[in-house]
Amino acid sequence: MAGVVVLFSTLALNLLCLALAFDPSPLQDFCVFDANSPGKSMFLGCKNPGTVTADDFFYSGLHLPANTSNPYRAGLKAARIPGLNGQGLTLARLDFLPNGFIPPHYHPRAAEILTVLEGSLEVGFVTSYPNYEHYPKVLNKGDVYVVPVGLVHYQRGVGNANTVVLSAVNSQNAGIVEVAAGIFGAKPVIDSNYLANAFRLNKGIVEQLQSKPWS
Repeated sequence: MAGVVVLFSTLALNLLCLALAFDPSPLQDFCVFDANSPGKSMFLGCKNPGTVTADDFFYSGLHLPANTSNPYRAGLKAARIPGLNGQGLTLARLDFLPNGFIPPHYHPRAAEILTVLEGSLEVGFVTSYPNYEHYPKVLNKGDVYVVPVGLVHYQRGVGNANTVVLSAVNSQNAGIVEVAAGIFGAKPVIDSNYLANAFRLNKGIVEQLQSKPWS
């Protein structure tokens, strides 16, 4: 009997952890975000359901490219759909010029699914300690790839043409931590002697990286 109690207790704890790992489930049919409300966070600022229309669940604009005029030669355009509020989803278009890239980063609160609409994309993620397995893949038009939650990953356009990708994450606020910017752009700065030892770099290189404008 004690073994059964332990088993069910463990199962309940695992289910609780799983439930808390992602966005909470909505308690109503929808909560269309009200831009005029003082509440600007998830599940706040709901429109009166009586004033909601089909346009609140609609967005037109992902056919237009994101701004790629930056050192990365890549850009992101989010689909700002009021009706997505509270649904635990974010949708965006990614654009890459040839050799454009998104630096290594991770989303602490979401997995990501990538669908290539045009061009070719190299994507890869790295597993956690102790294996650090690298799972790279070159995707072409129509290909889909999943990046597990919380793992460091990257994307870069390959080939001679522009690349267009549809990205979806299973969180309204997935978070993004760029690895290099998070370490060398931290404010206040992390001790350069420590970073030099941790990354096996010359202290001068670390200080040079810390002096860059990361934000």
